[in-house]
Amino acid sequence: MDESILNRINLLIKKTYYTYDRFEVDATFALLYHEMPLSVMDLSKFVRLSDQLMQLDDHHYFIIFAFTSEENAYKASQNIIHKLDGHFSDHSSSVALDALDMTTSPQLVINRLKQIMSEIHKDAHVRIETEDILHR
Repeated sequence: MDESILNRINLLIKKTYYTYDRFEVDATFALLYHEMPLSVMDLSKFVRLSDQLMQLDDHHYFIIFAFTSEENAYKASQNIIHKLDGHFSDHSSSVALDALDMTTSPQLVINRLKQIMSEIHKDAHVRIETEDILHR
């Protein structure tokens, strides 16, 4: 991953931690995978305006579901996948979710999201997963 992208993600995660610490506003981190080309502008049509979105490469997008618990981020992810499936007429999207944990470094958040995504790709029937998949 490009260092400038990594620095931006670190900043977004730290900003999210600050917001939680200061205002007790929940958030959930996500990594979206989509096989077909998808611009951030197109993807932004499928997420809430309050959520933050950043393209990492041709297939991966970092999302911060602002003001959202992991449970509600799971539901939001289902909605995104459903919309992407309908828009592209395929089923290539998947989402890894990581609940906000102030003791976790930004680098660990990114690493954990990648591990979760790796586990998702091992089973074609799994499309959305949380860190619980790492403990099974």
